[in-house]
Amino acid sequence: MKKITILLAIGTVFFACKQTTKEDKNSIETIEVDSSKDSITNESKTKFNIENIPYSNADLGDFPFFTLPKGLKSLNKPLQKNFDICFFPIDGIMTPFEGKLYKIFVSAEQGEQFSKRYFEKSMEDYLISIGAVKVFDGEIGREEYDRYNKQDPNKGDEGDMGYAEENIKFYAIRSKEKGNIYIQFSANNEGGKLNILQEESLKQTITKVSAADIVKDLTEKGKSILYINFDVDRSTVKPEGNEVITQIAEALKKDPNLKISIEGHTDNSGEATHNKKLSTDRANAVMSILIKQNIDKSRLSANGYGAEKPLVANDSEDNKARNRRVELVKTN
Repeated sequence: MKKITILLAIGTVFFACKQTTKEDKNSIETIEVDSSKDSITNESKTKFNIENIPYSNADLGDFPFFTLPKGLKSLNKPLQKNFDICFFPIDGIMTPFEGKLYKIFVSAEQGEQFSKRYFEKSMEDYLISIGAVKVFDGEIGREEYDRYNKQDPNKGDEGDMGYAEENIKFYAIRSKEKGNIYIQFSANNEGGKLNILQEESLKQTITKVSAADIVKDLTEKGKSILYINFDVDRSTVKPEGNEVITQIAEALKKDPNLKISIEGHTDNSGEATHNKKLSTDRANAVMSILIKQNIDKSRLSANGYGAEKPLVANDSEDNKARNRRVELVKTN
């Protein structure tokens, strides 16, 4: 009788072990399936698509769309450009967007103390009230900063953010009237930063210089202002510059009696003597190409003025680019 009892006990334990093993195996398989499903769901949530954001019905006003909270001001003159690039964090990746740009450092008005909490709370509450959606709130890593920072043409300029371990709050607004608007800001106990970009595509304003345009300018104004591309700090004409010179030749062929002075100009960067020589060499380079295109040398002269005759003040990169030019001046 004792033997039977022992055998029954052993059988019961063995059956229980087999049952437990089977249940554990089923349990593990179920967990693995659920984990995989959750991973896919989380991945889909983190992918940013502006079209998934509902349109805002708020009256957003004009660019840059809102003022700073009372008691706060822009520390310096804002960086404001009609078209530029700005990087915004999406899932910790600094992503470029193009359009109308506004960037500032934020500080307290005289007699006030800057409050990080006041700035951030004011910004977040207002943005949510006008239909903005938070896209990111966190830091980017050192590796990500090293990857993107040299791509940002405004790095280190007014209101710049996107540094490693800097907390950035990024919001997006989708408006039928104003388009896509991106806002990011950051702050510490000393002050804040604010970037606003209204997304827009580049509107191409470059048009091909034609012989007809040159003739018209010389006839009506007595001169034609051209932008001929040269190698940096050299008088070698680039291929696209040769296309402009070909149009000059065509203009001269249309009027065999036309004579011109080719005048080279630079901006004020660098030493004056060097700039004058460079502008003279460039004017002579243009003249040489025209002669090779069967324009009689007696109809041409070349002079260089360096930075002596600027079109506009050399107070910005855009203005300096305007001053780096070749002018054709009618001489008869």
